[in-house]
Amino acid sequence: MLTVDFDRLGISPGDKVIDIGAGAGRHSFELYRRGADVIAFDQNADELADVEKMFIAMAEVGEAPAGASARTEVGDALNLPYADASFDVVLISEVLEHVPEDGRAIAELTRILKPGGVAAVTVPRWLPEWICWSLSDAYHEVEGGHVRIYEADELSEKLSTAGLRVTGQDHAHALHSPYWWLKCAVGVEENDHPLVKAYHRLLVWDMMKAPWLTRTTERLLDPVIGKSVVFYLEKPEVPVAVS
Repeated sequence: MLTVDFDRLGISPGDKVIDIGAGAGRHSFELYRRGADVIAFDQNADELADVEKMFIAMAEVGEAPAGASARTEVGDALNLPYADASFDVVLISEVLEHVPEDGRAIAELTRILKPGGVAAVTVPRWLPEWICWSLSDAYHEVEGGHVRIYEADELSEKLSTAGLRVTGQDHAHALHSPYWWLKCAVGVEENDHPLVKAYHRLLVWDMMKAPWLTRTTERLLDPVIGKSVVFYLEKPEVPVAVS
C-alpha cells in the first residue's frame, strides 16, 4: 500500500534516494523496483532487519533492475549521518506526526536533499485524525504515538520555511479512514471485533485484487476523507528567500 505516487516524483534508475522512517519498507521496496540506489533509514533495527532480508530476496529473484542497489541504515531522523546535498530524492512518510521536534527533522531532510532534488512528505490528514483522537485516547496516547494533528497549511508553511517549494498536494487512503474510526470506537486493541475483522478483510481484498469498484470509490473519496495528506516538494537551485 503506497501513500506516495512515485510517478509524480519522476524516479529514475540510479537516483540516490532515502526513505526516512522506512518502517516495514513498503516505499523502499517500490523505490528499489524502480532502479533507485535506495537507503531504508529507521531507528527500529528489528524492522530494518526484515527489510534487509526482503531486499536480498528481491535481488535474488530479479525483482529489481540491474544496477539498482538497496541497503538499510539505523539512525535518528533528527541527526541524519549524511553530508549536505547527498540525495536526489528524500521521502518521509507518516513520521513527522511522531516527532516532537518536527522542525528539526524537516531541516535535516532539507539539508541532505540536493538543490534541484525532489521530496515527498506525508502525514495523517487533519479531519480523519481529529475524529480518531476524539473517539479514543488510546489511539495516540501511547509510547511513540502521534504528538500532533497537522493542518495542511501549517505543514506547508513549515516545509516552505525550511527552504522547500511545494509543487503539489494530494490525499490518499480514504477507505482506511472509516476502518480507524471503527477501531477507535470499539477499542484500538479489539482486533477480533466482528466489524473490525470484516472491514480488515475488505481492505486486504482491495489491496490484493485492486477491483475497479473500490479503486474508483477511493479516488472519489480521497479529497474528502483521505487518511493521509501528501506534499510533493522541490529544493530550488537558488535558496528560497524567507520573509
